[in-house]
Amino acid sequence: MRSFSAFLFAVIITASRSTSWASVTIPLTKLERTGSYLQGSPHADGARASFLETTSGPKTIPATNVVYIQYTMSVGVGSPPTYYDLIIDTGSSNTFVGTGKKYVRTSTSVPTGQNVTVAYGTGFFSGIEYNDTVTLAAGFAITNQSIGDALEFAYFDGVDGIIGVGPVDLTRGKLSPDTGALTPTIMDNALKQGLIKQQIFGISFAPATTSNDTNGAITYGGIDPAFYTGNITYAPVTKTLSAAHFWGINVTDVTYGTHTVIPQSTAGIVDSGTTLVLLADDFFSRYLQAIPGAYLDVSNTGLIVIPPSSVAGMQPLNFTINGRAFSMDTAAQLIPLNENAIWGIETGVQYGVITKLGADSGRGLDFILGQKFMEKYYVVFDADHNRVGFAYTNHTFSTYLP
Repeated sequence: MRSFSAFLFAVIITASRSTSWASVTIPLTKLERTGSYLQGSPHADGARASFLETTSGPKTIPATNVVYIQYTMSVGVGSPPTYYDLIIDTGSSNTFVGTGKKYVRTSTSVPTGQNVTVAYGTGFFSGIEYNDTVTLAAGFAITNQSIGDALEFAYFDGVDGIIGVGPVDLTRGKLSPDTGALTPTIMDNALKQGLIKQQIFGISFAPATTSNDTNGAITYGGIDPAFYTGNITYAPVTKTLSAAHFWGINVTDVTYGTHTVIPQSTAGIVDSGTTLVLLADDFFSRYLQAIPGAYLDVSNTGLIVIPPSSVAGMQPLNFTINGRAFSMDTAAQLIPLNENAIWGIETGVQYGVITKLGADSGRGLDFILGQKFMEKYYVVFDADHNRVGFAYTNHTFSTYLP
């Protein structure tokens, strides 16, 4: 999957039962691993990008972030449930366990007779499909949900699997022998079984500044106003392939201060499984050239290096989405110097979180808004209306400068 190095673990619960269904909010806490995982994240993001190009009420539930990079949530499988820490991935749609803690079969575990294999760019899993009961929160149990039992896998250190919240079409071709079948997702079955009334989920990530920050949540079946301010701006899912296969949108343009980075409407995706913000190589070059003295550390980190003399003069990186600017200010474009050791990168050197996609524009997926963008905004994934929404949060305009 991706090479990352810190874990975020979710723990708070806020429940509301003013209706016949519940709303549960569980924050996230970051746990760290070794810096070598994080140092590899630009290369892992690039590999993921290349792979992606080729191919009845709100529930707010736990999530945990891996290395400032991946968020996981504790998911129960079976009856009684065994709990697994699963990566929340908007860029895939299958759910599986077994890469860490092994799948425990119970009376509700029913083999379907299908094998399941999913590739993730820098990793994969292959195993046997079961239908089982999946518990996301107290009173929120989805029955007959497809679960992969991972018997072979690569690059899932420290987590037990993935809960995929991408579009259902991404499940096609993952089963055998029934290669043409679609596999209903967690969201599909939650709606069908009346656990939610809308096929919508909202994600709140917040910048982590220490190893124990509480900084994220996912809401199933609706949105949680506690996590955003003002209005939500929606953009329709793009019709441009290959971005249209995912939670893809069009940006009208992208600017860095007075410099134009992306001059016209362009398609890309919003992906919680990507750490950084990736731009098509020709667009990235415009961004890089606009920062005096900045260069891409190709041989070592894959990250942009910014001279100290240029940091104070950095400008906002503005993404125009459906007529509204969503900016990454200076802080959002930088890795804080006090996190260099965590990332496994040279101390005292200022690195940035914008990097190149690995191909020039015009391929139908010309940018990826990963976790570092999502940390600044509340993001709504609305399958009912085929759109993605963005709203400001208390973290949109930060004050950090190194």
